[in-house]
Amino acid sequence: PISSCRLTCAKAGEESARGSYLSFFDGNKDEYVRRYSSFPDTLKAKMKDMAKEMFYFGYDNYMKYAFPEDELNPIDCEGRGPDVLNPSNININDVLGNYSLTLIDTLDTLLVLGNVTEFQRAVKLVIDTVSFDKDSTVQVFEANIRILGSLISAHILLTDPKHPFGKVGFEGYDNELLHLAHDLAVRLLPAFENTSTGIPYPRVNLKSGVPPDSINETCTAGAGSLLVEFGILSRLIGDSTFEWVARRAVRALWNLRSNETGLLGNVVNIQTGQWVGKQSGLGAGMDSFYEYLLKSYILFGEKEDYWMFQAAYESIQNHLRRGRESCNEGEGDPPLYVNVNMFSGEIMNTWIDSLQAFFPGLQVLNGDVDNAICLHAFYYAIWKRFGALPERYNWQLQAPDVLFYPLRPELVESTYLLYQATKNPFYLHVGMDILQSLEKNAKVRCGYATLHHVVDKSKEDRMESFFLSETCKYLYLLFDEDNPLHKSDNKYIFTTEGHVVPIDKRFREKQWNDLFPYVTRFDGKNHLLLSQSQSFLCSLQCNRIPEERRYALPLKSVYMRQIDHMVGLF
Repeated sequence: PISSCRLTCAKAGEESARGSYLSFFDGNKDEYVRRYSSFPDTLKAKMKDMAKEMFYFGYDNYMKYAFPEDELNPIDCEGRGPDVLNPSNININDVLGNYSLTLIDTLDTLLVLGNVTEFQRAVKLVIDTVSFDKDSTVQVFEANIRILGSLISAHILLTDPKHPFGKVGFEGYDNELLHLAHDLAVRLLPAFENTSTGIPYPRVNLKSGVPPDSINETCTAGAGSLLVEFGILSRLIGDSTFEWVARRAVRALWNLRSNETGLLGNVVNIQTGQWVGKQSGLGAGMDSFYEYLLKSYILFGEKEDYWMFQAAYESIQNHLRRGRESCNEGEGDPPLYVNVNMFSGEIMNTWIDSLQAFFPGLQVLNGDVDNAICLHAFYYAIWKRFGALPERYNWQLQAPDVLFYPLRPELVESTYLLYQATKNPFYLHVGMDILQSLEKNAKVRCGYATLHHVVDKSKEDRMESFFLSETCKYLYLLFDEDNPLHKSDNKYIFTTEGHVVPIDKRFREKQWNDLFPYVTRFDGKNHLLLSQSQSFLCSLQCNRIPEERRYALPLKSVYMRQIDHMVGLF
């Protein structure tokens, strides 16, 4: 998705004298410069192999001990499906639908790793064994990003005439993955019925629709992050229904934002439109809502999505960002995005959560590389301290509030995107640190286990599907400079579950008209007109990155030391 950024930044870099900055650091190398300013090719090759081995250790053991169940329990070497005895166990049942989740979620990772043979075998297994005609109640959001997104991605890559991964199609493939995706999406549609706002119910039963005891509350991310997958499906099959319901939900949420701040809350009542959770932040309950405004625009070219994203981004900068104005110069605290009341903008608590670590990657896509560098450094400092990211970290107490780490990918994702944008070796070191921490702290008999406690490193017997579909994929891509994704003429974007989707003119063409007439202006504060937001995505900020950071550290040592101190590293 960011090859255009890379080109713009690279050109800017070639125009300056590299040597003068490098000589500035020679003879004056502090610990940060010594540690991070180079990364040999031999080490890069070693880390690429290590990431590949990590993936296969998890994947092969899933196929050996767990398939066709949804997940692998890596400590006991057993499969795991929905908790049928305890339907209220939503931690498990929201995600596991008794539909071979890990296999489906992993399909395009096999291609990214170059394993065409296993990809084809896995696709055939899915076609032969997976059915969605199940008495399973699942979360619409999770089924969408993990299952629907993966089926669509694998189908597109299978049928791509440009063959970025070589000839991966096989004789007899008759769009079965697309048919499966369509079948699943139809089973998710009841979530959008009988809601007076158009915001969907959070859960559906794949056989019987919305359960009679369903709650009327949903989170902003869950309801507002369906547009990429539903939109691509609509455009692939020529049926506007799916895009229409997803877009209606986004607009409904958008219209509920605060007139004072332009912010949204994190939990809403789908019948009344009242905010049940008034916290506005970048993490759980909010994260992918922002991500999909921008990614929907990149994929579909709908200008309304970009207006909404720009307005949301401005509100975030105005009300959530704390700390000094500039990331890499001046006095004051490092920039940090806090959780605030959506109406008043006042701080509601003093923690951030690990899901927020996706935001630097989104800032890269938006061209705001300077802010991305700074925020990423904060999460990396927390990782260095614990060898993982605690689910919640209290920045005031310098201690975790919620202690577990379920092998989440968000920090790796932002590291990968920052490396693609800057090519700075610092980010290869970050990736190596993460790889080595996972290998040391999470590896168990048959895979990689959730850390129950980031301090004492005790474990839970669970390996979520996103570990293989995202964490391993981004780690591998970070070190694989020659990957077809990086070399292909196609440009790609990743869904919020890390599934690969080409930016394709097919997805910018609709076979229907006037379902989504453009909104020409927004009222209220912080809502930009199109004319103000035309300077597009990646090239915006490249010229703001001082040369020394391209060839030494992305963040000056004094500020890295400040952040390390802020999280209690010394």
